Amino acid sequence: MSQPGGVITTLRKAVFGDPPAPQPRMKVVNTTRQTVLASNLEVADTGPTRNKGLLGRTGLNEGEGLWIIPCESVHTIGMKFPIDLVYLDRKLCVRKVRGNVPAWRLSVCFSAHSILELPAGTISTTKTVPGDLVEFLPAEAADQRNECSMNRELP
Repeated sequence: MSQPGGVITTLRKAVFGDPPAPQPRMKVVNTTRQTVLASNLEVADTGPTRNKGLLGRTGLNEGEGLWIIPCESVHTIGMKFPIDLVYLDRKLCVRKVRGNVPAWRLSVCFSAHSILELPAGTISTTKTVPGDLVEFLPAEAADQRNECSMNRELP
């Protein structure tokens, strides 16, 4: 005898595919200033996750954020809270920062390869400025790192 829901589960998988695996969380550190920008960073690296971004959320807690890659522009149309934006190039160098961006705004940096969306006030608190270098680490192993990978270039 099959388990309850077995046929439905099989049909659902056949039609919709397997549910996406949960993304590992990251920690991002400003290595120039030795400050943590986010300790619980989500990664938006697929079309659907980049398109959705933070839409539908009511806020970001301290330490949370979203890394959109690749990306050179974002909007806050329909957002319910202000955010800080940190634009990064392929070498993980900060190219531009925008603090406390309210709803219904558009922000662009054509030299960026990715963008960090962070809680409003993070840029000010961490004193992040263009020219700073950042490093991404797995959240669970972030405190156990032995060497810096600042010279790593993204694909």
